[in-house]
Amino acid sequence: MICPQCDLSKFEVLETRTSGDGIRRRRSCVGCGHRFTTFERIERRLPLLIKKSGQREPFSQDKVRSGLQIACRKRPVSAESLDQAAADIERTVVAMGRSELPAAEVGDLVLAELKKLDLVGYLRFASVYQEVQSADEFLQLLQPWIHRDKESE
Repeated sequence: MICPQCDLSKFEVLETRTSGDGIRRRRSCVGCGHRFTTFERIERRLPLLIKKSGQREPFSQDKVRSGLQIACRKRPVSAESLDQAAADIERTVVAMGRSELPAAEVGDLVLAELKKLDLVGYLRFASVYQEVQSADEFLQLLQPWIHRDKESE
């Protein structure tokens, strides 16, 4: 690290604070006295997702959040709940510790979160994710809830 003012690499740390997911340090250059702030964060190594086509792309929490939002559009699910679900999915993916994983595994994690959040959102996502082509296939998707509702009556 070098001073942004004079390019000297000697400085002293004046103050250190934790900041969200990292550390904020206030520094002063020994040579010119210029003060500046640096941030340190743990670098998370997110895996590559292997799509059905064999193509690989980096995991994206934004893409997961977008899928959750689309599934729950016009549903009584708060933005905070969707953000929390996306963060939980990312934490689970990181905890797996793998450099690559099938995109289908992330899809299954999204389904599990939607099942907790909203049945309609779950059905919307599942019908697209599982490529439902007919009313019979959609009924099979509904079957676990139909039996559960009849038992609770």
